[in-house]
Amino acid sequence: MEKWVVTAKRADFNGIAGRFSIDPVLARLIRNRDVVGDEEIEKYLYGGLSDLYPPEQMKGMREAGELLLQKIRERKPIRVIGDYDIDGVMSSYILQTGLKRLGAVCDVRIPERIRDGYGLNESLVRQAGGDGIDTIVTCDNGIAASGQIALARELGMSAVVTDHHEIPYSEQEDGTREYILPPADAVINPKQPGCGYPFKGLCGAGVAWKLVCYLYSQSGIPEKEQEDFLEFVGIATVGDVMDLQGENRILVKEGLKRLHRTENPGLLELISQNGLEPSQIDVYHIGFVLGPCLNASGRLDTAKRALALLTAESREEAARLAGDLKALNESRKEMTAQGVEEAISLVESTSLRDDRVLVVYLPDCHESLAGIIAGRLKEYYHRPSFVLTGTEEGAKGSGRSIEAYSMYEELCRCREYLTRFGGHPMAAGISLEEKNIPLFRKRINELCALSEEDLIPKITIDVPMPIRYVSRELLEQMELLKPFGKGNPRPLFAEKKMKVLNPRIFGKNRNVVKMQVVDENGCAMDGVYFGDASGFTDYAAAHPQLSLVYYPSINSYMGRETLQITITNYQ
Repeated sequence: MEKWVVTAKRADFNGIAGRFSIDPVLARLIRNRDVVGDEEIEKYLYGGLSDLYPPEQMKGMREAGELLLQKIRERKPIRVIGDYDIDGVMSSYILQTGLKRLGAVCDVRIPERIRDGYGLNESLVRQAGGDGIDTIVTCDNGIAASGQIALARELGMSAVVTDHHEIPYSEQEDGTREYILPPADAVINPKQPGCGYPFKGLCGAGVAWKLVCYLYSQSGIPEKEQEDFLEFVGIATVGDVMDLQGENRILVKEGLKRLHRTENPGLLELISQNGLEPSQIDVYHIGFVLGPCLNASGRLDTAKRALALLTAESREEAARLAGDLKALNESRKEMTAQGVEEAISLVESTSLRDDRVLVVYLPDCHESLAGIIAGRLKEYYHRPSFVLTGTEEGAKGSGRSIEAYSMYEELCRCREYLTRFGGHPMAAGISLEEKNIPLFRKRINELCALSEEDLIPKITIDVPMPIRYVSRELLEQMELLKPFGKGNPRPLFAEKKMKVLNPRIFGKNRNVVKMQVVDENGCAMDGVYFGDASGFTDYAAAHPQLSLVYYPSINSYMGRETLQITITNYQ
């Protein structure tokens, strides 16, 4: 069951269309994405690097810059400590490459997911002290590591934290929040209290890049060299599923341009071994093809492999590493499929079925797959979902949420059952004692305020639009709205009373339907549907007229281009 909702935000669509020489449909799509005012519309349509905010507007940037430049001058050893996911790997690469370009004595440590857990832990700090490191720089982690940063300071090290995660806080008796920042020499996180940086939604690599930009500008390195990192920032932004709004949209747009002509041997090999060409890489390929390969090393092996791929100097070395990552990702896919099957079976056969927040314990599942499986459960049941696995230290897992439920906020209300937790409104990581799993499940469901309506998936339609309005010119204008992704979804249209003619099932998995669709006025267009192909054809056979949700595109085949619609939903 799903609920179709038409977005009905108001604006002077004809006025906007006239001022920007665009179709009124485009004006409506822009308004639906909450882009308001001529300046913001201009930036949304045509924004580029000159529209990014200066790094020094970020709190802690000047202090971090001064400290690091002094350490570089003094040849003091600096250690970058990143994270094992795609954002952490890209952040580590950006900082390591940028600091070395500045002449730093610098190395990188990325925690082992199973041995070390997420982020900066005590053993990594003690290891750095034992290795004679002078300064630790974190990236994509560190904001919740107050104890570990304090230990680094006690051991005589300096510390700079660069992160983008939510700031931990304690709830006061009067209901106010007291935010807890680590005692580092400098903290750079646009979400910290008192930070005047206008855009709060950067990923970890975005924050790390801003620091490198600031260091380069202070050292007289040409601005062009800052742009060499944009493809890595773009990959991290998409891979970490950040909202493609504001600066993020510009960073991904510019990052994709550079990815299309990348010279990085590792990326070239990874693209090639997945049967792609650099020029065709889009948000989809980062999210569902390249990203999972880069993440697979941190899940099943060590993220050092992904970092080694990015720093590979020859195509031969890169080819070997890319092949390893692709193979790891294949085994990750098989293990994930088994885990999803087990999780759904458990929900269906127990009282979990009645919970509004799913807490599923799979003791033998590989802990690195918990987040992916939680994401699949969330999609399948449209409920916030946690998947927990068994480890030597107790249970550990990940959660994925729906729009109506802020996962991090809710975990803060259950903290007495958790030994560790952190994350965003839409995703989180948790650790707890195995005996506390039933208590945690009970409490998080007791606190859950989601209504029945919140649990019905919503299909948001931008414009009810007849297919006869679809034109090559409209599609060319819609290119301006790209890149599409989270926070800037691909526009969806709908039309009622459509006939489906000559549906034919294709694909090795029999999951593609090609057809002709015809409206009430006899306007016909090619259509395609991906998914349960036989379910679609059976439904179309039983219903002479359908309401369709679709997006239009140009289909290129054998040098011939035709307009077509891709059907996403039907009823």
